[in-house]
Amino acid sequence: MSFKFEKLIISQKSMDFGETIFKLSQNFPKDEAYNLTSQIRRASDSIALNISEGSILQSKPEFKKFLGYAIRSLAETVTCLYKAKNRNYISEEEFNFMYNESYNLMNQIIAFRNQLKD
Repeated sequence: MSFKFEKLIISQKSMDFGETIFKLSQNFPKDEAYNLTSQIRRASDSIALNISEGSILQSKPEFKKFLGYAIRSLAETVTCLYKAKNRNYISEEEFNFMYNESYNLMNQIIAFRNQLKD
């Protein structure tokens, strides 16, 4: 027995993405704990949370709406990555890696959403 979202590649990848962001943000300064660190963790976790929440809905338009929320959370995460890079909390290399991961995940979520028929 399993939940529908557990079988979705976008769900698995978004879970991994969130864990990578969590590890990366552990090196942020302590004075960012309630600001950027918290924000980037909540935004990246929200990607997987919206995918799983939307997957249990019977309505495909509703699921698409939650996939849209996941994409918005991903965009928020990318903005936080820019903030972290600009504040020198992450290296250019770390930023580029996570940016590419973000871009790939976004395209996978969009492709999945486009495959859903109303």
